[in-house]
Amino acid sequence: MTDYRDRDDRDGTGIPRRTAARTAKLASLPLGVAGRAVGGWGRRLTGQSAEEVNATLSAKAAEQVFEVLGALKGGAMKFGQALSVFEAAVPDEMAAPYRDALTRLQAAAPPMSSRQTHRVLAEQLGRSWRNRFAEFDDEPTASASIGQVHRAVWHDGREVAVKVQYPGADEALRSDLRQLQRLSRLFQAFVPGTDVKPLLAELAARMDEELDYRGEADNQRAFAKAFADDERVRIPRVVASAPKVLVTEWLTGTPLAKIISGGDTATRNAVGAMLAEFHYSSPAKAGLLHSDPHPGNFLLLEDGRLGVIDFGAVARLPHGIPRHLGEMTRLALERRSEKLMELLREAGFVRPGTDLHPEDVLAYLAPFTEPLAKERFHFTRKWMQQQALRVGDSRGQDFRVGRSLNLPPEYLMIHRVTAGSTGILCQLDAEIPVRAIVERWQPGFADE
Repeated sequence: MTDYRDRDDRDGTGIPRRTAARTAKLASLPLGVAGRAVGGWGRRLTGQSAEEVNATLSAKAAEQVFEVLGALKGGAMKFGQALSVFEAAVPDEMAAPYRDALTRLQAAAPPMSSRQTHRVLAEQLGRSWRNRFAEFDDEPTASASIGQVHRAVWHDGREVAVKVQYPGADEALRSDLRQLQRLSRLFQAFVPGTDVKPLLAELAARMDEELDYRGEADNQRAFAKAFADDERVRIPRVVASAPKVLVTEWLTGTPLAKIISGGDTATRNAVGAMLAEFHYSSPAKAGLLHSDPHPGNFLLLEDGRLGVIDFGAVARLPHGIPRHLGEMTRLALERRSEKLMELLREAGFVRPGTDLHPEDVLAYLAPFTEPLAKERFHFTRKWMQQQALRVGDSRGQDFRVGRSLNLPPEYLMIHRVTAGSTGILCQLDAEIPVRAIVERWQPGFADE
């Protein structure tokens, strides 16, 4: 197997650990992008059109983002994965290179060596770890932000997925997120209309939870129990867990990325409907919300169900989705601006002393409720781009209203996950009965 270890990684762990080395790699991103921009102006002077130059710059910048974030893993790659679900919001003339680079981040990263993998397994499962498995494939089947997955057969014959955390992932994650917060303006350009700073702050706040796989195991057990008899969703059961190793049932299916790139209309719609149902029903059924919505965490199984994996990031909602959200959505849909404004202030969405006109707030929020205005809605990249451009245009009224509103901390995760799930629906180009799903599962939406 090719040795991808970084030159700065002196202990052979397969993940660059030195803060200075990682910071230098991340800092190269804005310098590289800026350098290409200067070169682009030169090419314009020699006769190339702005469109040709911009297309070339976008492709090269996207490739640099992929190479740096993918090689670093840790927080850098996790942030890239979080951004990847928003690629549907990038304007079409710039989207192709970013779409390719960012979606590659969802399931790709250089693996650590077999020797190091075995060392982690011995530390976590004991020196006789091999006796727990009838078979173990040293070649990883997938790589994530802080760990990689191996296919194996448990001693009782069950096919299992073994997630092994990269040594040094904790140091790398914290270092990356500190540096990425300093570079938030650079990444803002990739997702117009999305505020990157809160996304980074949230990732930083939750990184400790994801670093201990025992917490992920508890989350997955809770989801598996809640969806044990579900006809549309399957959650693999946990087989064994340790702080840096997690063993779960293996799922065989078609990754969502493949369905996004080449699935037929019926499949896209079916997967989209199951994804929306899972998103809206989880708080009611499990008191939890799967909070890492990117295509790499979903599979279309051979029996037609949606397989869901990776429960490291989970929002705890013991009382389900707050009723206020359903009520505000309904009021915006019904265009009841005064009542909507009253509820927004009550729930803390409007900063005290802020002077906002109810009709302006309604104009800002109402387009987001468009998918619920009729029986079925067709989620498209064009629709998401329109929303992103609308709220991201600093010259427009909607931008000013959006900056005046406040997102209470308890709603931040729900908002981010809903936006991410919507991004996947737009990538799928899915037409689904989302109103009926929301009516069933969102408290406060269907009743006064």
